[in-house]
Amino acid sequence: MLWRVRNRLGFGLRPMEAESLVLFVFLCYLSSRFAGAYDPLDPNGDIKIKWDFLNINNSSFTYTVMVSIHNDQLYRHIEQPGWRLSWSWPGAEVIWSATGAEATEQGDCSNVTAAVPPHCCERRPVIVDMSPGTPYNKQVANCCRGGVLSSLTQNNATSAAAFQMTVGLFKYEKDEDGKKVGPERPFNFDLGVPGYTCSNASYVAPTRTKVDKHRHIQVLLTLQATCSYSQLRESTAPPCCVSLSTFYDSTIVACPHCSCGCAGDPSSPQCLSGSDMPKAPALPNGEDGEPAAPIVRCTDHMCPIRVHWHVKVNYRAYWRVKVTISNYNLVKNYSDWNLVLQHPNLRSLTQLFSFNYQPLIVYGPTNDTGMFWGIRYYNEMLLQDGNVQTEMILEKDPSDFTFSGGWAFPRRVYFDGHECVMPPPDKYPSLPGGAVATRPSLVAGACLLLLSVLVLV
Repeated sequence: MLWRVRNRLGFGLRPMEAESLVLFVFLCYLSSRFAGAYDPLDPNGDIKIKWDFLNINNSSFTYTVMVSIHNDQLYRHIEQPGWRLSWSWPGAEVIWSATGAEATEQGDCSNVTAAVPPHCCERRPVIVDMSPGTPYNKQVANCCRGGVLSSLTQNNATSAAAFQMTVGLFKYEKDEDGKKVGPERPFNFDLGVPGYTCSNASYVAPTRTKVDKHRHIQVLLTLQATCSYSQLRESTAPPCCVSLSTFYDSTIVACPHCSCGCAGDPSSPQCLSGSDMPKAPALPNGEDGEPAAPIVRCTDHMCPIRVHWHVKVNYRAYWRVKVTISNYNLVKNYSDWNLVLQHPNLRSLTQLFSFNYQPLIVYGPTNDTGMFWGIRYYNEMLLQDGNVQTEMILEKDPSDFTFSGGWAFPRRVYFDGHECVMPPPDKYPSLPGGAVATRPSLVAGACLLLLSVLVLV
């Protein structure tokens, strides 16, 4: 059958070749679907882990290293419970001391003879950030924020974290000629944040720091690993969805059915209905620093977050949109949340209320993607079972503005770095009576054509 079908289509493939082609196409589809580390909205975004060797003592086989984590992503941040950095040692290394962070387990140090036992003897240590308020003698610069990292756009001053540690019992790594390169490299780095995978560490140019107008200092050696994010690696189910409405259509286009799961499905979040809502626990903490499992309000979409886009008013030269973000997660507050919207008219954003805004991607005249986030001490935290909202006024561009064909709705929506599920285009609100809002340029062309016909008659 496969042979006959392919021949009718003109491919001229043998059965074995046809089956191989189908398998190849299927594998290509899978690879494109699950290799989601590249982000077109932030093509250079990643998280870098650096080990800056400050001192190496060959007599005691110890070294002091400053470990730093740099979030170089434009709109993704690391929220509570924060990063949990881990790696594997290549040999019998131990951590003698740590400042600005701590290992979650000391491990078995019975084989180490010392007056003061090491801070950690685990073969795979897990390091967590210290909390705010840590005594100053236990701090280093950029430490002690509970593992939280801001995105570059929201606050680049808090987008990095650091801690210092002294490592002992190391061995040297040698090149092909037997020359010492540096201490043996740790491997299998992991941020401890869902969705991120890290590369192996490699030696790069030593980090240089400017100390005054004329002088730079640099460390002895620098190791670097890079971590990239993929939403598909984090979860197969998206955590947010989008609903739409307009002033010219009374229909509210809800989030697609089962956008984030279906009620009663074992893989879906636990949900509570109206009568059970008071039974929701008060912001529980996950075990061993893991995020608490979401408990959401029972809805048709089952998403913890819903973003609603409402086309509110049509003025002569402007139009007005209201955006509401609702938190249906009954056990989580979203601190330092952010929203990324993609719409061609964002380049003409004239006025915004209650949110901060910054263009995210600008390529020449193209400026269609913007990032929005809350105002400090006002609405920077999206509370459990609460919402935040804004209104924006956009100037109409006569060359492309229209209400027809779903043009007034966003192309993509991201909440806290996660792409949200959009309704299908054929469900978008329609103009009354099936009318079509034609672009002014097309109207002008039609009028000129009609005028020329009248003149000829």
